[in-house]
Amino acid sequence: MARSEAAQAGEGRREALRRRELRLKEEARQAKRIRPLVTPEGAALNLKIATASERAGAFLLDFALQIMAIIVSVFVISWMFSSMGFEGWAVAQSLSMVVVFFLRNFYFIFFEIGRKAATPGKRALGLRVAARNGGRLTANAVLARNFMRELEVFLPLSLLAMTVEDQISGWIRLTAFVWTAVFILFPLFNRDKLRVGDLIAGTIVIHAPRTRLKKDITSVAPLPTAAGFAFSDAELDAYGIHELHVLEDVLRQSTAEIKARVAERIREKIGRQKQTGEDDLAFLEAYYAALRARLEQRMLFGERKADKFDVGR
Repeated sequence: MARSEAAQAGEGRREALRRRELRLKEEARQAKRIRPLVTPEGAALNLKIATASERAGAFLLDFALQIMAIIVSVFVISWMFSSMGFEGWAVAQSLSMVVVFFLRNFYFIFFEIGRKAATPGKRALGLRVAARNGGRLTANAVLARNFMRELEVFLPLSLLAMTVEDQISGWIRLTAFVWTAVFILFPLFNRDKLRVGDLIAGTIVIHAPRTRLKKDITSVAPLPTAAGFAFSDAELDAYGIHELHVLEDVLRQSTAEIKARVAERIREKIGRQKQTGEDDLAFLEAYYAALRARLEQRMLFGERKADKFDVGR
């Protein structure tokens, strides 16, 4: 029986180590996307660049929205002038061409030149355009990066569409294909996933996800019974920053049953017995507050304990 329990404990530790290794690898992978930047005002920023797949997804979404807007606009204009006969159709055609021109050429510019610096497609994926020098995104930069899209995307795609005609020579087909491949695949071959338009305009696409602030559990008045708990440094040093975040999530959104199980595991880990009448929620709140204070104190002295496995720090 004891051997079985020891085997289960060993398996649990190996699983925890495996999850920690995966988490550290993911953190290292995400760290490669961080770019330090100092603004003209001297503020240090850490920007997370968008991947090529994210940028492609945002563009395809915006392109679909463009097509939908064009179809709806042409339909509405045609319906408005349909009762005027031939002259009405001529006016509708001219007006539709103007609307299509503006939607095709100024869709991206209209949204990126605004305060959010992002099209609907970029906002849906949590992206936005920023200046690579850390300064303000100017209208000239937005115009430059978007007018280059005509050369990068729409013109080569138009050439490819023309190559389906039999009278187009093989050399023109090859030129159109190479042109398209160079410009479309360009972000895959540079570290910051920049388009040619980004290079010319001095811009970069970064992550700017919409964040919703959670209720700060430290600002809530603790339970009256939570004040009666005291923890030693050894009990608090059993866990690190990762476990603190997990405990915070447990306190925010878990059920009473889960809270009771977590409280029991913490007591077992720190070698503490549950006292008669002890409330699990009060225990968790008290341990969370004490653990947070302990970790912040250690960080003041340059000691950062990432998780419970960082025993050497």
